[in-house]
Amino acid sequence: MHLLWKLLRRHLSPGQITGFFIANLLGMVIILLSLQFYEDLAPALQGEDGVLPTDYIMVSKHVGTFSSTPMVFSQEEQEELSRQPFAKQVGAFTASRYRVKCQVGMNEIRFSSDMFFESVPDRFVDIPRKHWQWSEGDDVPIVLPKSYLAVYNFGFAQSHSLPKIGEGLVGMLDVNVELIGHGRRDVMPARLVGFSSRLNTILVPESFIRWSNSIYATGNAEQQPSRLILQVDNPADERIVTYAKQKGYEIDEDKLQAGKTMYFLKVIIVIVLAVGVLISALSFYVLILSIFLLVQKNQEKLQSLLLIGYSTARVALPYQCLCIGVNLLVLTAALVITYVIRNQYMERLWQMFPTMQEGSLMPMTIAGVAIFILVSSINTVVIYRKMQQLWKHS
Repeated sequence: MHLLWKLLRRHLSPGQITGFFIANLLGMVIILLSLQFYEDLAPALQGEDGVLPTDYIMVSKHVGTFSSTPMVFSQEEQEELSRQPFAKQVGAFTASRYRVKCQVGMNEIRFSSDMFFESVPDRFVDIPRKHWQWSEGDDVPIVLPKSYLAVYNFGFAQSHSLPKIGEGLVGMLDVNVELIGHGRRDVMPARLVGFSSRLNTILVPESFIRWSNSIYATGNAEQQPSRLILQVDNPADERIVTYAKQKGYEIDEDKLQAGKTMYFLKVIIVIVLAVGVLISALSFYVLILSIFLLVQKNQEKLQSLLLIGYSTARVALPYQCLCIGVNLLVLTAALVITYVIRNQYMERLWQMFPTMQEGSLMPMTIAGVAIFILVSSINTVVIYRKMQQLWKHS
């Protein structure tokens, strides 16, 4: 291998290899830095909701000062909304039609309060199915607004000298719900499975709402929904606000703004990634072209080696090792540079978002390794096929 490499490395252009290294390094850094920046910034812009993605919007009807008519959505209104060009899918909130009392405690500390339940179709809730499914006899999964936790910690707990509760401790709470209606009163165990900054309701699975309404609600008639949940293609689409104003619907524009910000962030990241991929593709072409020129200059030597018994794989191996070695150097340098740049911008992000959680480095690292394996594999195959062509022409 050593003697073979000494023979074949003649006519090797350090300038061409250096040019490939710099170009590929630039493309790799752009790709990895874009992915890592999105990984770090997305949770802060999404509010770390963990229950509803930012492309979901709550829709309700405007309530006047004096209104005796129920503000509900008819089936025709729901279908009309679902046909709008900005809408992907529409779901209805289903409300509980019975009294609910909730008892929460930990050790000897307990308190209770009247509550209400609502549900949306399960496809709208971004919670693992095993934590959100419910059947008769199971604990009732509950999602609370984050504002409830803030009210307890900074209001109720402080005024009653009770301990404050963080989101990580909710699994330790003993929760029971009392359902009252239709001449029945039953207590069921429940569990808190998450908090949402985008919901202003107490959410339970749709299967539980339908079952409990059939048992505890008075009357059999299905009520029309007073609120809808809308998934949109582009939260920045101005047609959403225009349509809502025309119909007299209300949407939470503050939460819609978060969706717009996330949409524009995704667009920018895609553009930057495309630039990085283009630079990497061009650098890959430069390397392959350099190898082909090198092979062409050494064509007679290579054909002689093949004729005296060297295998195609063995003759191709030095060039393949050269490509893999350069790609490995590019990957290592790109990871180091990305990590250094990340440390710089993270200080600025923490100043803007003091409670922001640090993103994982794993997706960026996996992407870098995947690109290295892909490019190196293509290089290896292309060089091997080039040597096969030389053997056929020998």
